[in-house]
Amino acid sequence: MSGSLNIYGEKIGAGLVACTVAYFVHNILPLVMCVIFFEAVDFVTGVWKSAVIAHRKGQRFAFESVKAWRTIYKIVFILAGIVMSEMLDVVISNHDLRLAHYFTAFCCGVEFWSFLENAAEISSHPVFRWLKKFMKQKVEDKIDFDNYTKEEGRDEQKTIT
Repeated sequence: MSGSLNIYGEKIGAGLVACTVAYFVHNILPLVMCVIFFEAVDFVTGVWKSAVIAHRKGQRFAFESVKAWRTIYKIVFILAGIVMSEMLDVVISNHDLRLAHYFTAFCCGVEFWSFLENAAEISSHPVFRWLKKFMKQKVEDKIDFDNYTKEEGRDEQKTIT
């Protein structure tokens, strides 16, 4: 009788793993979709930008699969980061920290920055160049980049001596 049920330890183990993962990641689908959208837009505009640059230089455009694979690796690592940050949030703080949201926002912000760079290069429109410059100034002002690097350098000097 037990042979006819066709239940194997691997199936039970896989089911338990799937249930555990689903418990931790059931509410991150919007984050995953957001990241995939931003990555897709960045990929398309990056390829477009490469074609525009090749055309301006009078060269023949060639699509490089290395860049496509880098994008795939990046997506996989970002999705793993979302899952892991969500798991940390569930286990540590019962969703109070919203780590997955912050991680996703950071990743999408980086891709948005890349989109602005691509759009500025593709269109040569002053609006995109201005936005890129404006955002760079705002980010540097918020993180006080110059003081951070100086303090970091001093800390490194202290540990070296």
